[in-house]
Amino acid sequence: MDPQAVVPNEQGASSDSMMHRRKFLLFSGAAASAALVGVACKKNDDPPPNNNTNPNAVNLGSGDTGILNYAYALEQLEAAFYIRVMQNPFTGMTAAEAEYLADIRDHEIAHREFFKTALGSNAITSLEVNFDTINFGNRDSVLSTARTFEDLGVAAYNGAGRLLQSADFLTLAGKIVSVEARHAALIRDLISNGSFADLPSLEPLGANNANGLDAAQTPTQVLQRAGAFIRTPINASNLPTN
Repeated sequence: MDPQAVVPNEQGASSDSMMHRRKFLLFSGAAASAALVGVACKKNDDPPPNNNTNPNAVNLGSGDTGILNYAYALEQLEAAFYIRVMQNPFTGMTAAEAEYLADIRDHEIAHREFFKTALGSNAITSLEVNFDTINFGNRDSVLSTARTFEDLGVAAYNGAGRLLQSADFLTLAGKIVSVEARHAALIRDLISNGSFADLPSLEPLGANNANGLDAAQTPTQVLQRAGAFIRTPINASNLPTN
């Protein structure tokens, strides 16, 4: 990164506070990575079924294989986004923001690579992303998109957990979604200091703030929103629904 692209923190946060947040992210990422390595060898070897309804679409498959490919697709999207963010720092990015966003990038890459390894030959291909609507040079554009991706990621894992048959994968999904929620809290706090505990309330995420519950969305709902950022067509018709 160009050292001129970041400047010392000017947001009013203390250096101690910034360091605590950074250590928090690093610790959560390390814990998640350890969990990923431990489960990576336990994959579903059933190949995705053929589907002729959309021959140009990437077929996620069925059962746990399909759900893991669904998660893999979302992690590909998030990793690609944060990689681009760090390759092209937005104007005025502070040194602290650069460290936070680099930590999140590394977490998302770890998640992406886990699913690729766990799925093996059943893994879908690398997806082509579409970031044409994002102004990577503008802080508001980058952070608002990051908030969308993190909130969507939390909603996706919350909604897909009940569809998994493997207890190991369900446990793993719980460990990953907790990391994604920490990302969402940090991004929200960067946008508006002190708002880290706010839950997303805009449709279609549908969080229930009154009961302190975060959002849960079906794969169909999530892919409809994520699809705006993915050029590769995706066939999710074989995913389990209950």
